[in-house]
Amino acid sequence: MMKSPLFWWKARGFYSFFLYPISWIYSFISSKLMKRGQRLHAPIPVICVGGFVMGGTGKTPTALAIAKAVIDKNLKPGFLSRGYGRKSRISFRVDLEKHSAYDVGDEPLLLARRAVTIVTSDRKIGVQMLLQEGVDIIIMDDGFHSADLQADFSLIVVNSHRGLGNGLVFPAGPLRVPLSRQLSYVDAILYVGNKKNVISSIKNKSVYFAKLKPRLTFDLSGKKVLAFSGIADTEKFFTTVRQLGALIEQCYSFGDHAHLSDKKIAYLLDQAQQKGLILVTTAKDAMRLHKRPGRAEEIFAKSMVIEVDIVFENPDDLTNLVEMTVVSFANSNKKPCG
Repeated sequence: MMKSPLFWWKARGFYSFFLYPISWIYSFISSKLMKRGQRLHAPIPVICVGGFVMGGTGKTPTALAIAKAVIDKNLKPGFLSRGYGRKSRISFRVDLEKHSAYDVGDEPLLLARRAVTIVTSDRKIGVQMLLQEGVDIIIMDDGFHSADLQADFSLIVVNSHRGLGNGLVFPAGPLRVPLSRQLSYVDAILYVGNKKNVISSIKNKSVYFAKLKPRLTFDLSGKKVLAFSGIADTEKFFTTVRQLGALIEQCYSFGDHAHLSDKKIAYLLDQAQQKGLILVTTAKDAMRLHKRPGRAEEIFAKSMVIEVDIVFENPDDLTNLVEMTVVSFANSNKKPCG
């Protein structure tokens, strides 16, 4: 995926208005897709973690935190993912010993470290596979706009720093579907970051707040580093690196979910070696480098990986989310995860 255009995250201007006619067509089609057909009712509770906009908002760390809350209640969670960026179209369980990001995508590799994870483009098959694994609750990572499986609870994650950008639908803006259409399927919103940056136009929805917290096993204070990343908000990652006390001598950003070419990998390795810099990257980027041939495994081994956890303002909120999902399922009050 390419980097999102800067004008998406600024006040509406020439580019957004120029692309608006195309956005209108896209809005019409995407709205229809959200409400089409009959959705599958899974025989176990389903919680959907999604986002209003294209790109990352903190959905994967949120899904991981929910899985931990499920485990803490002595239940078995299972992740269902399409495996964005994978080359294979086969449905299968992620095997950390065997699969690479080329096989399953980067996010499923992170999810599989916590719970059984199925990647598939067919939600029905995915549900059946998770049932065979003895799962008690299904967590859909970024399944909000899927039109084929209903959720008992839909949690939307919003990056407080970016919000909804210019508020327009792709390609004039970052919204996947008109906000009014999306809101009809939302149960709660999780703001990640500054709690002051809430979306004033959204009302009558449960609201939660959380922050991303780096999890480190090493000290970067005063260290000169070369930071590289291919996530949705690379500037946020670079800011985190600086906040950890590192001195960024060089930084490189790539498109979200980007697989670095061998040439780029060699360049980063050479730059770090020549200038005595420590390589620093994100967990997602590390997953895309692991188990690849050539120098990818070398840069994976040499890079300091900054993992992040999502920390809810109220620790009880996670437990409440799980309980509300179970209650909603029991009451058969299903919401389409559209």
